[in-house]
Amino acid sequence: MSKPRCSIVIRAYNEEKHIGRLLSGILQQTVQDVQIVLVDSGSTDATVAIASRFPVEVVHIRPQEFTFGRSLNMGIARARADVVVMASAHVYPVYPDWLERLLEPFEDGQVAVAYGKQRGAATTHYSEHQVFRRWFPDQSTLRQPHPFCNNANAAIRRALWEQHAYDELLTGLEDLAWARWAQSQGYGVAYVAEAEVIHVHQETWRGIYNRYRREGMAFKQIYPQEHFRFTDFVRLWVSNVWSDWRAAASDGLLAKEWANIVRFRLMQFWGTYQGYRQSGPLTWQLKQTFYYPNLNEPPNGQTVRRDVQPIQYKEGNE
Repeated sequence: MSKPRCSIVIRAYNEEKHIGRLLSGILQQTVQDVQIVLVDSGSTDATVAIASRFPVEVVHIRPQEFTFGRSLNMGIARARADVVVMASAHVYPVYPDWLERLLEPFEDGQVAVAYGKQRGAATTHYSEHQVFRRWFPDQSTLRQPHPFCNNANAAIRRALWEQHAYDELLTGLEDLAWARWAQSQGYGVAYVAEAEVIHVHQETWRGIYNRYRREGMAFKQIYPQEHFRFTDFVRLWVSNVWSDWRAAASDGLLAKEWANIVRFRLMQFWGTYQGYRQSGPLTWQLKQTFYYPNLNEPPNGQTVRRDVQPIQYKEGNE
């Protein structure tokens, strides 16, 4: 079979509300020569049935065998292209040049991984919108100094994956661990702001706590010497609540959102604290990347406009 321009690996479990929109957005890209691989971990809804309406290859993984790294490794093993794009089943591209922009950094043979911007949906918690803004700014960085990236919207060079697959034992942050390895081998990590997706999170408060606890546990495995003290929990909770309150006041949403902001940040940092327990000191650079508000960012609400028209999704593509 001919080699496609890129292979797209999608991890999914019970994503019938979102998978159709993502696949529709992929088919409207300027890059059309793609292979799509869906790794389904035992969906009990219509996820696989909806995906079967599109040109998708389905790989099945049993729920008891699932880890983020394991599912990605299974999908990438099926990939035929030199560059593999990874997308969560509950994201969808904003612009028709999403893939084109995400693939551009690989023209440099020393780039191992590229990742794109993420923004929230209408259902996203206010504080999560602020997290997306801080983690995924409006300015691209073609060679960033730290290994942060996010496999909800990223691409890697398959030849390097063949040398070093994703860690299947981590509870999360397999993307961070892989990028850290790539940088240790002299390769670069690129951030592409123009490769933008909407990331739909509809988590319970307990779900938010569990997500950050899981990621805290994974970070401790990647950096065994690191720690996250109770004083870090208090300081980051207070500083991020205050930052979000200021942003919400600027947006005229403080009266509506103040309590939700307190609760989201509590779940985020209490979960992180529980995950990091008994680890060593957190590096300042990573604290800035993951937790601290970026005071140099433009005021909330100001976004960079693009000349490209966004994709117009139909309601049936949910």
